[in-house]
Amino acid sequence: MEEFRREYLGSGITALVSDEHTFGTDAVLLADFAQIRAKDICCDLGTGCGIIPLLWCKDEVNKIYAVEISEKASAQAKAAVELNNLGKKIEVINKDLRELKGIIPAGSVNVVTMNPPYTAEGAGIISSGEADKIARHGTMCDFDDICASASYILNFGGRLCMCIRPERMCELFVSMQKAKIEPKRIRFVAKRPGNRPWLVLVEARRGGKSGLTVESELFVYGEGNEYSKEMKEIYKDYLLEQR
Repeated sequence: MEEFRREYLGSGITALVSDEHTFGTDAVLLADFAQIRAKDICCDLGTGCGIIPLLWCKDEVNKIYAVEISEKASAQAKAAVELNNLGKKIEVINKDLRELKGIIPAGSVNVVTMNPPYTAEGAGIISSGEADKIARHGTMCDFDDICASASYILNFGGRLCMCIRPERMCELFVSMQKAKIEPKRIRFVAKRPGNRPWLVLVEARRGGKSGLTVESELFVYGEGNEYSKEMKEIYKDYLLEQR
């Protein structure tokens, strides 16, 4: 565990981060946006260092599957689960998200989250490091893969929550509807009032009817370099100065 750095999240939960596998504001916002309930069975696809499952464990949650294709990231997430004695809550699965049949029961999950690569495969300058390449570019999966996997493990009415760049919304919606997952709720995120949104949070329901709610925009910062009131509430008791 010496190669990992500890980052306290509050409520007795500590994450393990490394140069290859860490987390940012987008993951924290997605964990909050998903609005997990105590009875939910959840799955975080592409969990990385396991930050979203760890954040959920600050509150009551039934069970969480944490799926990650990278052996290094999976080992890091498992080490964090052991450090926090969360083995009864979080099950880390070192597997390609396209290969979950027979591993996670079909229709057994209430909420799926995914913080996917922001750049489609073949777009932009490809990162040199393997971990960066997987995290930033769609080299291991695309929206169709994500939505098909989510549709398989979600129960009817179950929710898929994702965060993406706004310019990829139409692409994502097409993949969601192809997998019979209907977009139901979105929220744009901007750095400050007056700035263009850099992120959009999306919630869709398996088997849902058409009809989309656009929530009020979320601003990361208020005046100066201070976090906005809502961001301070989202971050709550973990170390703001490390963001």
